[in-house]
Amino acid sequence: MSDTTIRPFTLDIPEADLDDLRDRLDRARWPDELPGEVDDGIEQSYVRSLYDYWRDRYDWRATEAQINARPQFTTDIDGQNVHFLHVRSPEPDALPLIVTHGWPGSILEFFDIAGPLSDPRAHGGDPADAFDLVIPSMPGYGLSGPTRERGWSNYRIAAAWVELMRRLGYERYGAVGNDAGSMISPEIGRLDPEHVVGVHVTQVFAFPSGDPSEFADLTPEEMTELGTLQWFFENKMSFNKAFSEQPQTVAYGITDSPLGLLAWNAQLLGADLDEEFQIANVMLYWLTKTAASAGRLYYENAHVQDRPTEPTTVPLGLAGFGGDFSGIRKFAEREHSNIVSWNMYPSGGHFAAHKAPNELVGDIRAFYRGLR
Repeated sequence: MSDTTIRPFTLDIPEADLDDLRDRLDRARWPDELPGEVDDGIEQSYVRSLYDYWRDRYDWRATEAQINARPQFTTDIDGQNVHFLHVRSPEPDALPLIVTHGWPGSILEFFDIAGPLSDPRAHGGDPADAFDLVIPSMPGYGLSGPTRERGWSNYRIAAAWVELMRRLGYERYGAVGNDAGSMISPEIGRLDPEHVVGVHVTQVFAFPSGDPSEFADLTPEEMTELGTLQWFFENKMSFNKAFSEQPQTVAYGITDSPLGLLAWNAQLLGADLDEEFQIANVMLYWLTKTAASAGRLYYENAHVQDRPTEPTTVPLGLAGFGGDFSGIRKFAEREHSNIVSWNMYPSGGHFAAHKAPNELVGDIRAFYRGLR
């Protein structure tokens, strides 16, 4: 019989691991770079600025203390260790939410919104908008540790999250996600519609079929969204192809070299994010040795055989943020039959929970206000 115990967890990275990291950073080997404008990868001057911050100013123990300030637990689900934060609201009628990150982010994405969502009274909000938060580290990511077998796709993660919420005793709950979490969260609703009251995401990954007529009635704003997607496809998608085809090959470099991991993850984290946030996220991958297993998610998703074909039916809400591809509603409605909220904000980018927390919190509150 499988062990369903929920175990308290405290993060305590051995000092020897930090010493090893410092030694590796001090011995970093830098690649050559052609003169002129860099158009063949991430610019060395930018990586150097992050590297200098990491080596000379970043304090892991401060990040560790921030994580440990929130209640943490682990449990085994479907043969996989799962780590999660469980931030309970002081309000008795709080609605539970399971909140899912993506790559190259982590549970750290949601620290700026956890307080306002779980304890709105303390942040100038209405206590009727309170949530209990379950914020798991995805299998293969960070404090959940590496995956140990094949098959951990978005769909299997969604099933694990359904089991996690059942194990925690929640009868009614919502799902919130960003990046991979925006794909996993609707699948939670698909698997557990009797208990999921609604799904809130920051992207809807629904794309054109290839029929030119689909573009005939798109608005200028939707064409801008497509332009953002096209730019990303032409300039940033190399990680996806590499992870989808040969994550194990990439794994050697990003597992052995902190500089390699920094450059690989920073290309997607983006220069609009502060150095502290970027390095803290990179550290979670480095210290837990999950840079490789995180990449396997792309491989697993690319090799799923049985994909759902019917649209989801649970109420869906989108909060899209400028600088990120958020979705085209016309295409989204083919895959989600019950879109009840679709709001766009001018800025915030891909990590809106960190860059635009007030807007995201407001949108989540408004979405679930009618579903409680």
